[in-house]
Amino acid sequence: MGREDQIEEREVLDSIFPEEITDISDTAYRISIALDTPENDVEETEQPVLVLQVSYPPDYPDVAPELDISAPPNAPKHPRLDIQEDRDRLLETLGPAIEENIGMAMVFTLVSALKESAEQLMSERVNAVHAQKELEAAKAEEEENRKFQGTAVTRDSFLEWQARFKQEMEDDERRQKEEKEADDKKSKTKTPAKEEKKLTGRELWEQGLAGKADFDEEEEGAMPPVEKMKIAA
Repeated sequence: MGREDQIEEREVLDSIFPEEITDISDTAYRISIALDTPENDVEETEQPVLVLQVSYPPDYPDVAPELDISAPPNAPKHPRLDIQEDRDRLLETLGPAIEENIGMAMVFTLVSALKESAEQLMSERVNAVHAQKELEAAKAEEEENRKFQGTAVTRDSFLEWQARFKQEMEDDERRQKEEKEADDKKSKTKTPAKEEKKLTGRELWEQGLAGKADFDEEEEGAMPPVEKMKIAA
């Protein structure tokens, strides 16, 4: 029954993958699997391709098929998928699908599972690139914002500032008091200016600084006597 199941599965696979499947022998073949790249990838690259090689043991499908993964000949290395380095990891992801389908034709299921696992792996790496860029952008923004932020106030820093502020106020008050005392002392030591002597009306008249009309009534007696003139008959 094993060989009949193998032939039947091979015919079904040929109808599903007419361009992708290549026979190696009666019991072995390769299937090329084109992978879809993540939509959010920042790099534009060619569509990666995996090659799954399947070999039927005599008792397949009651036992697992022999599997191997490789890249197409001369294929460029993809930045999100390295077949040589990722081979074992991708094969391990097929373990659950193999266990669930023992006793049944499983190659189509394995191809689907491998495609999904490889695309998931590429998506994780693209997301890691975005996460790294976001982290770098966040750090740059934090550094930029730090330029405009003051030091965070703590209880100790506030008490230190309060004591320093109080001391500065006391120093300023003492300095103002000393300056005021110095100014007062300086003003007391100055010689008072002599009061300007006010000239009397007589002195103003004698110095020609005022007319007769400037004399007060009280100063009329101080006028120099004027002899009466005799008028001849």
